[in-house]
Amino acid sequence: MSHTATGTDPAQPPPEDDHAFFGQPRGLMTLSGLEVWERFSFLGMQAILVLFFADQVSDGGLGMDPGTAASVSAAYGTLVYLVSVAGGWLADRILGSYRAVLYGGILIACGHYAMAVPTATMTWVGLGLISAGTGLLKPNVASMVGKLYGTEDDRRDAGFALYYMGINIGAFVGPLVTGWLGEHASWHWGFSAAAFGMTLGLIQYVAGRRHLAGRKHAAEYALAPGPMRRAVLTIMAGIVVVALVATALALAGWLTMDRFVDVLTLVSVIAPVVYFVVMFRSPRVTPEERGRLRPYVVLFLASVVFNFILFQAYSTMILLASTNARAEIFGFHFPASWYASALGAFEVALAPVVAAVWARMGPRQPHASNKIAIGVILGGLSFLLMVLPTSGHADETYKMAAWWIVGSYLLLGLGDILLETSGMSATTKLAPKAFASQTMALWFLSLALANGIHAQVVKLYGEVSNPAYFGVNGAIAVAAGVAVIAAAPWLRRTMHPVH
Repeated sequence: MSHTATGTDPAQPPPEDDHAFFGQPRGLMTLSGLEVWERFSFLGMQAILVLFFADQVSDGGLGMDPGTAASVSAAYGTLVYLVSVAGGWLADRILGSYRAVLYGGILIACGHYAMAVPTATMTWVGLGLISAGTGLLKPNVASMVGKLYGTEDDRRDAGFALYYMGINIGAFVGPLVTGWLGEHASWHWGFSAAAFGMTLGLIQYVAGRRHLAGRKHAAEYALAPGPMRRAVLTIMAGIVVVALVATALALAGWLTMDRFVDVLTLVSVIAPVVYFVVMFRSPRVTPEERGRLRPYVVLFLASVVFNFILFQAYSTMILLASTNARAEIFGFHFPASWYASALGAFEVALAPVVAAVWARMGPRQPHASNKIAIGVILGGLSFLLMVLPTSGHADETYKMAAWWIVGSYLLLGLGDILLETSGMSATTKLAPKAFASQTMALWFLSLALANGIHAQVVKLYGEVSNPAYFGVNGAIAVAAGVAVIAAAPWLRRTMHPVH
């Protein structure tokens, strides 16, 4: 039974909401609608960010070389997901999920409005605000989706698939709008469109709040008033100190862009290790919950491998498309950033198919670990496919057909649906109760680590041949997926009640 059935609780939606949205709780429509616009703004901006970084200053860009542009773009992604740890903790202990998502959305909108101002300083200010806002919003909105369902509700995976379809509607439309504006008007017009989209998302989120489970203002595991005041003051003081130290180091010439990227990668490695240790040792985690965390480590690592490939859809793949792919299909010419929309388009088309298949199969559907493993393998194959059109050329002036990149994104999109929906769904089931939102943040730390590794490996792009770059990375991902399949018997045994 869904949580929405308990309509006597004022913090829960009315009972009639339980099957009001394609057989799913109506609150799923509100949360999916928010993600449509959040992804519209975030991925719309990200589709043009690496091109903006690499464009000449005279044309409105920042004048970085392609490798640095891709590395800095990946480092920004690392920062976004690192902050999600603080976002999960703030929701659990201070704000509550509803307010954490609301305040995060406001920060994201302000960040995009800042990036609309055509100065380098406002670009960095905007990226900082978006990082903070996304860290508040992403782990908590996914946890709110999980609260719409009971642990044994067979609709959960199908619900997450529909939720993920909403994400990818935004991922499809965003690059189309921002890409066209960025390449035909200016990059900052593209950032303005992202700001407008996030504003629309906030409006519909507030308007649909009565349909959300657990929308009470208080945090579920709120700190006592005294410790809460001290925590808030400590957080504010920490932000000020970090900002001052970073500014001083930058002015002294020590904190260069390359060192900042390296620091973020190091933190992305250390943070999940520390976080797992804290949860395994916490007295608030029961022995049963601790046992379910062990297989979660495997899912975490699988997510790292897959998302290392996925995030390059917005860096190396966009750079490759801008230099070595024809930007036309059936005679229609389009901006190179529109390739990013192919990923969203495939996921929009495939997500309801996947949801319908899982719903039809019910308890006969593959175990969550096998869905994740197949997703990782498909991600690796998407890179291995790129070995074919990039091989056998005398120089780097060749132009491949658009269908090669589109085909790669097809494999990547299907893999993303399988891995992310099953991964997020499993996370909400495996999470210790005392770390609910924070365990969701831990899933996003896998994205931070993937981006941290991405920020370093992408420096090899252009230094080694394209067939070697895509071939080695793709082969590693396929091997990782096969390893997860090999571990399936142990995973099925230890991941109960996940099935």
